[in-house]
Amino acid sequence: MSTSLPVNSSQHAVPYIKRPNTNFRPSVWGDFFLQYDSDSESTEIINDVKQQEQMLKEVKNIFLSFKNDIGQQLNLIDSLNRLGISYHFESEIDQVLEQIHNNFTNNKEIINKEGDLHFLALAFRLLRQKGHHISPEIFQKFKSNKKNFDEKLSKDVRGIWSLYEAAQLRIHGEVILDEALDFTYTHLNSLIITNDQLISPFLGTQIRRCLKTPLHKGVPRLETRSYISSLSKEPSQNEVLLNFAKVDFNMMQKMYQKEIGSITKWWNKSDFGTKVPYARDRVVEGYFWLLAFSYEPRNSTARKLGSKLILCISLLDDTYDAFATVEELEIFTQAIQRWDINLIQSLPECMKVVFTTILELWDEYEATILESGKLSLLLDYVKEDFYKLANAYLIEAKWCNEGYIPTYDEYKANGIKSSALSMLLLSFIGLGEFSNKELLDWIFSDPKIIDATSTIARLVDDMGSHKFEQQRVHVASSVECCMKQYDMSLQEAYKFIFKDIEDYWIVMNEECLNLDIPSPVLESILNVARASEFVYENFQDKYTNGELMKDSIDILILDPISIEKCE
Repeated sequence: MSTSLPVNSSQHAVPYIKRPNTNFRPSVWGDFFLQYDSDSESTEIINDVKQQEQMLKEVKNIFLSFKNDIGQQLNLIDSLNRLGISYHFESEIDQVLEQIHNNFTNNKEIINKEGDLHFLALAFRLLRQKGHHISPEIFQKFKSNKKNFDEKLSKDVRGIWSLYEAAQLRIHGEVILDEALDFTYTHLNSLIITNDQLISPFLGTQIRRCLKTPLHKGVPRLETRSYISSLSKEPSQNEVLLNFAKVDFNMMQKMYQKEIGSITKWWNKSDFGTKVPYARDRVVEGYFWLLAFSYEPRNSTARKLGSKLILCISLLDDTYDAFATVEELEIFTQAIQRWDINLIQSLPECMKVVFTTILELWDEYEATILESGKLSLLLDYVKEDFYKLANAYLIEAKWCNEGYIPTYDEYKANGIKSSALSMLLLSFIGLGEFSNKELLDWIFSDPKIIDATSTIARLVDDMGSHKFEQQRVHVASSVECCMKQYDMSLQEAYKFIFKDIEDYWIVMNEECLNLDIPSPVLESILNVARASEFVYENFQDKYTNGELMKDSIDILILDPISIEKCE
């Protein structure tokens, strides 16, 4: 059923305007998180903090006890990462990995003496994750006659699992890692299919998960919850580490609940359901994106403001995509460019509400920047990005109106901007501890790594949502552009785009090694691609169809982990 709305608020007759027929489902959460909106600290949280501080000392003692054993150090760092508690030990981890990298660089014998497959693959992955250059030629010794990987390695399940995870960080031209990826995937998949007795239940769980989503491409918080759950069933696990991870995870849940509670309160107070009825109500799903960017306590303010920003972007997206005419959008885009609400007085009231909401959010950003001492340059850059986003949406609206199907590359160039992720990253990182003029200038310059992660987001979004969108009048997605330009079938287009996405991951890997940017910043950029892969996996759109994300929200934010053995 089409919607007919007046184009102004005068009493004169106005022409009938046929609006797109878009019926988004209501939020699956409603007002549920309002119960957590509170500024007070409960006695339970205070006690949790005390318990965490005591357990942190015990974990640091474990770290110190491994200082003379590189293998144990690597395994401990990997565990800290997987358990989601490495942020407590950043300086210690950086120092240890620097020492290990120096050992690998200056003492080649360490590779021959201590270099079993698991050790070298784990060292390779952890070092590359921190931006250290390390050659994949360390795996040459595992090839038979220097040609193919030795089939005997298939018996070393832990080793080929580690090599599979390490190969995800390959860059262009590293043939040995391309071969390693094929070799390890084939053998790990075969072990799972045949239910090989070489695999312990714990290792089997890890292998199944990594074959579905390798650790390098997984959303960190989801990976942590899964790892804690499976490690809890492993008899040989380190109880001190595991219990500390559980306490930490549960404490963070309470913080996330409060954050969503405050955002829900803001959304409800704005009454978008009544004032902007065509838009999606996706407060919790929007928050998920920011939680995926970074789960750490230090980024709480950036998560809350970033969540409001993504919800404003969602309102803007739905206005361009599911409500306004091209003529209205041209006026609206000009108003955003000039940051002037007076230009849209002739437009429908709901569009004025969207514009006013954006202006009010800017006031909140400005107040936060003044209070925290961050650079006001951030506002100028994000304002400019907001115009670029609106203009990209306008281009797509015009393409749709004209029935124009762009080339695949033309679509991607505009899609980098319409993904909005550059602006989200700019605002998120700009409110973080590493923010400075040089970093903001770099992000605003459209660096290759942000273009790559934004393109991945655009492409997986298209594959997840294009069938639903094409049920109505809608701009062609990358899928339709690919099919038309290359005369492909739907399945051929999917295969082509998946290959393109994989290439962008390799580009990001290369940039992480080449850039002199703080690793937490690079990690947030990678997390954009990780979150995108999750939200749109299996050709679904979990943001629009919030029920598809509900179970993940439950385990990340609502369901605490039981700590039976913790005293």
